[in-house]
Amino acid sequence: MKKIVLIATASIFCLNVMGQATKSEGKPKVTKEAVKTPGGDVKTVVTGPTTAATSTDGQPTPDDVMKVNTAKHDFGKIPQGTPVTYSFEIKNTSAKPLVVENTYASCGCTTPEKITEPIAPGATTKLKVQYNAANPGSFTKDVHIKLAGITQEKIVQITGEVVAATQTPAQTPAKPNN
Repeated sequence: MKKIVLIATASIFCLNVMGQATKSEGKPKVTKEAVKTPGGDVKTVVTGPTTAATSTDGQPTPDDVMKVNTAKHDFGKIPQGTPVTYSFEIKNTSAKPLVVENTYASCGCTTPEKITEPIAPGATTKLKVQYNAANPGSFTKDVHIKLAGITQEKIVQITGEVVAATQTPAQTPAKPNN
């Protein structure tokens, strides 16, 4: 008899907790806002729950509002001392202008240019990244893209291998004849 009472009490407690969690979640918020199109027209956009991934704090992620042509660019083999550049293409996939607050790299040998103008809805811009190739060896460098109003950063990478410069026969010092 004690086991039946204990099981019934535990079942009621579990159902009660699950019911409270469902009630506290509430209905998803739906909003309307006016958005100006590139042609100058004003359209009303309804925003609400999305199936796109969001961060753990409920904020949108960079992938919700932008698309990058590639997450990783491989330069291949680069001669030492020869700087190389690559331009990542960033497309605004949202209904609002996208503002890039900051771009920075994981080390000083990589320099991303700052995007100063907002990216219009549907528009594409380029993020030019330069690598100085001073030290020989393989490399993988992260480039961070920080968007206004979004906590999470988008990270793209550049990789490659810097090949040590070799002396050409004309640069080789002559050996004295002994």
